[in-house]
Amino acid sequence: MKHKKINFWPGIFIGPHLILFLIFFLAPAVFGVCIAFTDWDLYSTPIFVGLDNFKTILFDTESIYHEQFLNGVKNTLLFVAMEVPLCIIVPLFLAVMLSARPFLHKFYQSLIYLPTLFAISAVMIIWGFQLSLSYGPFQEWFGLDVNLTATQPWAWIAIVVVTLWWGAGGNMIIYVAALNAVPKEQLEAAQLDGAGNVARFFKIILPNIRSQILFTTVMTTISQFNIYGQPLMLTSGGPNNSTRVLMMYIQQNAFGTGISTAGMSAAMAVLLGLIIMVFSSIQFVMNRKSNA
Repeated sequence: MKHKKINFWPGIFIGPHLILFLIFFLAPAVFGVCIAFTDWDLYSTPIFVGLDNFKTILFDTESIYHEQFLNGVKNTLLFVAMEVPLCIIVPLFLAVMLSARPFLHKFYQSLIYLPTLFAISAVMIIWGFQLSLSYGPFQEWFGLDVNLTATQPWAWIAIVVVTLWWGAGGNMIIYVAALNAVPKEQLEAAQLDGAGNVARFFKIILPNIRSQILFTTVMTTISQFNIYGQPLMLTSGGPNNSTRVLMMYIQQNAFGTGISTAGMSAAMAVLLGLIIMVFSSIQFVMNRKSNA
């Protein structure tokens, strides 16, 4: 009877990643969920309080945490509603333009993708300088006499535009690859039937890249719900907390000045995770119905 040889190579390659995933992602996530049911200040022993943190955040109208949660969710949803469609439509438009292979299209593709390689802190420092009322070139070029990061609606416009500039390249690369995989014979057949560019885009191209659009939509939605660095470094949550998103409140309560309320912050984070799951599920269901 022959014994099957055990192939250790897959485990050797997957093992390090799996170990790091367990240590730096899964374990902290489980720990954070557990902490959400406690009263903890990061130093003393956590005290189990059950659902009290969630009740306070969701229903105690006199609690500062309830007010923070509502304002944070409102601002986060506002940003997601503005940013996600742009992060899908603009990269798709750029990918369609590049798929026509204009002169220096590889250079333009690299140039658009380049900002995604920068750290968020570097991006915000660069744009903070550009938009500064005191010495920013935008003020001089356009003759603006308004602080673009401390006045609404300019503060939100600045955050949305900078985020789009920073992240559009990632989705664009996915769409470029998807467009290159669209069957040429389908496009040629549609062209012979008299279909114009617009008709071919909606009847041939979009159905063929539907899965890539769903993937980028879900992943973009998840990433934009976790917005933190842009309003923190660009507007400091102002003016009047109008750009202070939920992640900023979570960080502030857990690691800000004063007594830490890590349990309350963890509860807010759990609720944010549930909101993301709901929106992602809705997107999957809508896509499945549209394919039916």
